[in-house]
Amino acid sequence: MRLRPLGSFGLEADDITAPFRDIWDAFFAGQILVFRGLELSAREFLAFARQLGHPEPHVIDQFHHPEHADILILSNVRKDGQPIGLADAGTYFHTDYSYLDVPARCTLLYSLQVPKLGGDTLFADQYSAYDDLPVAMKQEIDDLVALHHYGNRDDLNTSSRTVASVLTEEQEQKMNWVRHPVVRKHPITGRKALYAVSGSSFAIDDMPEDEAIELLDELKRHATQPKYQYRLKYGVGDMVIWDNASLLHSATLTDADDPRTLWRITIKEEGR
Repeated sequence: MRLRPLGSFGLEADDITAPFRDIWDAFFAGQILVFRGLELSAREFLAFARQLGHPEPHVIDQFHHPEHADILILSNVRKDGQPIGLADAGTYFHTDYSYLDVPARCTLLYSLQVPKLGGDTLFADQYSAYDDLPVAMKQEIDDLVALHHYGNRDDLNTSSRTVASVLTEEQEQKMNWVRHPVVRKHPITGRKALYAVSGSSFAIDDMPEDEAIELLDELKRHATQPKYQYRLKYGVGDMVIWDNASLLHSATLTDADDPRTLWRITIKEEGR
C-alpha cells in the first residue's frame, strides 16, 4: 500500500484491499486516512468500518440508512419535499461523540454526491496544539476534567446553521452529562492531545463557570489556528477515516440547492 502525505498530517492510501494491519497502522500514524474513487455498497462500507471497532448509531435516528442503522445519511437533498438526510452535520469545530461516556474512536465518511462548491471538511491537529502549549499551561490543564453534553458551546440558537443538529424531545432525553479529561492520553498511540475543547465541552469540574468558559475558549482559539488545520476536498467515491481522539473537525456550509450526499459511520472506543 502506497501512502502520500496530505499535509503536516493526514495520508492518502491507494489500496483498500491491503492487509488490514497496514491500514490500521497508517490510520493512527496519519490521523486522517483517505481512499479515493471507490465503488462501495452500503454493506461493503459497513463491513470495512467494522474492522476498526463497533459502530455506534447516531442519536438522530430518522436519518439512519433504511437497511443499515449504523450508517447515518448526510445530505441536503429533498425527495417529495422531505429531507433524505441530515443537512448540516457539525459546521463548527467539534469531536464526534464527545458527549457520550464512551466516545468515538473514528468516523468514516463515504462520498456519494459532491457539490460544485464547498462541502469540504476542516481538521485541526490536537496533538500539535497540545505540544505547542507553554509548559505552565500544560501544568494547569493536564489534570482538569471537562463536562460535556450534546451541543455547541458557542451557539445554542436552534434556528442557526452552526447550532448542533436539533434533537427531538425523545432524543434529548437520551443525552446525559459526561466527563472527559481536557487533555487525553490517546488510547492507541499514548500521545497527549487536547480533547474536544470546542463543541460539546461546557464546563470544568471544580471551576467557576465563567473561568471555565474563558479557559475552554482560550484553548479553542489556540487549537483551531490555521497552522494546525488541514482542509480535505472530496470527489465522488472518496472515503475518509479520521481519528476523533486527536482531531477536531468542522463541516463547511454548502448551498442548499447544490446537492451533497454522504454516508457516515462512527466507531466507538472500547468500553471502559
